[in-house]
Parts: sequence; structure tokens; C-alpha cells
Amino acid sequence: MSSADAPSPTPPSSTPPDIVLLEGPRARIRELGTVVRAGRDFIRGFRALHFVGPCVTIFGSARFRDDHPAYAQARAMGAAVARLGFTVMTGGGPGIMEAANRGARDVGGPSVGCNIELPFEQTHNPYLDRWVTCRYFFVRKVLLFKYSYAFVGMPGGLGTLDELTEALTLIQTGKIKQFPVVLMDTTYWAPFREMLQTMVSAGTISPGDLDLMLITDSVDDAIAHIEHHAIRRFGLTKARRPSAWRWLGERALAVTRLAQTD
Repeated sequence: MSSADAPSPTPPSSTPPDIVLLEGPRARIRELGTVVRAGRDFIRGFRALHFVGPCVTIFGSARFRDDHPAYAQARAMGAAVARLGFTVMTGGGPGIMEAANRGARDVGGPSVGCNIELPFEQTHNPYLDRWVTCRYFFVRKVLLFKYSYAFVGMPGGLGTLDELTEALTLIQTGKIKQFPVVLMDTTYWAPFREMLQTMVSAGTISPGDLDLMLITDSVDDAIAHIEHHAIRRFGLTKARRPSAWRWLGERALAVTRLAQTD
């Protein structure tokens, strides 16, 4: 029997879905099953989050506890974003994500999360008005970007860097509009800025790409940047919550929110 004809091994039920997706070609029926499961992830997310935006998505480490300075700053950022009229969106987990959602809750603002199934347990944080749990990382990333008019990068690890560079790449390539990107903590992000400067010197990115983000230590400066480059640029105004179709599984957040004018 050739390798092409050999049956694909059946992965154990505990195998993370992304490993199954990326492990190589499998039987056609199993590939179809993966497509169906990913589609179900998308539909579940679309129905749950259809009325939550416009959002500001805040990225950051899941490892910081509530006594860390970055936690306090993220909480302040979440509160300030909510006061602008945005829904605060995060990855729905602990650490910086929890802090940002908590800040929104502090001031009565809407707070949502896109969680992810992981081999180790990551439950949603207790400061969410609504959340979805995704099987696939790529579905989660689509949902984090789909409803947002700005992105805030707090100190974080590889996951934060992945989400941040995804946002910058989508903006740079015109796949999404030129939404504002803010990085909080100039000391923490200094090496990242230096790496981008190296890329400019090498000619792998344009000098203008450095203008795609603001790096600051000030929540007030970050909020002023978001207000100018998101609310004013895209004509966002306060609006009543839209009507939800419950037979489609839709639920609107019971808050006044921003909406884009035509």
C-alpha cells in the first residue's frame, strides 16, 4: 500500500482542533468535518457578537495578576475606552484581558470576550457581558478584528505579538481600514520599535509603516488618539441599540453604543 493510500490515523478526542487541522492531508470526509466545525465556530461567533460593536480590542498577557502595574493600566484603559462609547473586546481570559474587561465593568460599559479552547484550561473571566469560546485560533482572530475600530497592545507574550502584528499587517496591506493601533508602555515596546526601525533600514517595510501605531505611557494620550482616528475619522456617533432577532439566536447588549453614520 502506498503512502497516498494509507489510512490517516484517527486522532484522539483530546487532540486540539488546530493540531488536527494543520497535521497534513487526511481522508476527505475528515477534512469536510473540519470545515463544518470551523464554519460552526464562525456562525456561533457571528450570532453572539453581531450587535456588540463598535469595539476596541485590547491585547495583552494572560499571566499578569491584579497586583501587576500593567493590570492596573489595562483596567484604566478598559474604563476609558468604555467611556468613549466603545465595547471593550478581549480574548476573554485572565491577566490583561480580565483587567480590560473589568475596567469596562467598573464604569458600566459593555464588555465581551473571544475565548479559546486550550490543552490547559482557560476559562472566561468574570467581567464579561457576553463571550464565545472558539475551537480554532484563526476563527478567534477573525472575531477579534471583525468588530473593532481600534486595537490596543498592552505588554504581553507571543500571543499578543501575533495579534498585534496581524493587525498591523491587515492595515498595511489594506485588508482592513486604517484603524488606530496603540501600544502601551514605551519601555516594554522599545525593542519592538527598534526591530521595526531595523526593517526600515533594510528596506523590508516603508518608513511610513512606523506611523501605523502610537506608542505611549499615557491612557489619556491613547484615548485622544483613538477618539481622533476612530470616532472622528469613521463618523461614529451615539446610537440606540438595534433590534435583535431572537429566532436567529441574536441578543443585543442593553447599552447605548456608538454606530457608524452613513
